[in-house]
Amino acid sequence: MDFSSNKHYLNTFFNRNNNRKATNEIQERRKFFLRDICQKYINRTQIPLVHMVSRIYVEDKYKLLYCEVPKAGCSNWKRILMILGGRAKSAANISHNSVHYGDHLKKLDSYNIKEIHKRLKTYTKIIFVRDPMERLVSAFRDKFEHPNIYYHPVFGKAIIKKYRPNADKEALITGSGVKFKEFIQYLLDPYRPLGMDTHWEQINKLCYPCDIDYNFVGKFETLEKDANYFLKLINAPDELLFPHFKDRHSTDKRTNSEVVSKYLSEIPATERLKVYDFYYLDYLMFNYTVPYEGFQIDVMHNQPSL
Repeated sequence: MDFSSNKHYLNTFFNRNNNRKATNEIQERRKFFLRDICQKYINRTQIPLVHMVSRIYVEDKYKLLYCEVPKAGCSNWKRILMILGGRAKSAANISHNSVHYGDHLKKLDSYNIKEIHKRLKTYTKIIFVRDPMERLVSAFRDKFEHPNIYYHPVFGKAIIKKYRPNADKEALITGSGVKFKEFIQYLLDPYRPLGMDTHWEQINKLCYPCDIDYNFVGKFETLEKDANYFLKLINAPDELLFPHFKDRHSTDKRTNSEVVSKYLSEIPATERLKVYDFYYLDYLMFNYTVPYEGFQIDVMHNQPSL
């Protein structure tokens, strides 16, 4: 499927504001690179349209479609959508539970096929992505290193049962205390005891960027800059700025390259390379070139002997 971009807002803004030329050029490079990769290497997805748009949120007032990528600023983006739609006045007053478990936002798959097509053709489509290894480690820290009434009993118990020899009774009952190396074993196992979860699923399987032509590709690494630029671009209220707070585990250090290196050091080089292969398309599509420090050394040491 090919959904043409709605370029009215973007082109009008770009043409009348030369001061933002540099940011415009970054956007154009990101979109060009993504489209080039899709044309050269990726086949169109043969899945139902309703499934393809199931992660996309709709904001009708500003005619926006936002594809949710967990662990890439999605909580604050959903707060922004609520404010734009008049459902809230301040991001600071919107709780985590209200963002993720309230019924304040509509998803695109809640519309009929005609209305889905209409919005894909005419609305501005945005996606924010993140380095796959950072996103993976961030998800592990969030879901398994803090109390969680869903991920511990559901994923934790299954992971410990299959990947921890001689697990004690308490761990098998609660599912708490999953180790990163066990989580990676689960991730890489083709016969994993549970399916994937959106928090560590590949971005290309969440948002289908080779099937849906996103107008704006933001990155978590430049989250506030990209997001605030986009808000100006759509003529959002001047006082509306992208939130910079963490609403969960706020005292934890943010997951960055240093933190990622620490976690990856806990698993063998062969598994680090397999994780990279698992997320290879995301690295390729969004031009993330160096997955972690020491990657080239891992590659060199694991090449087959001639």
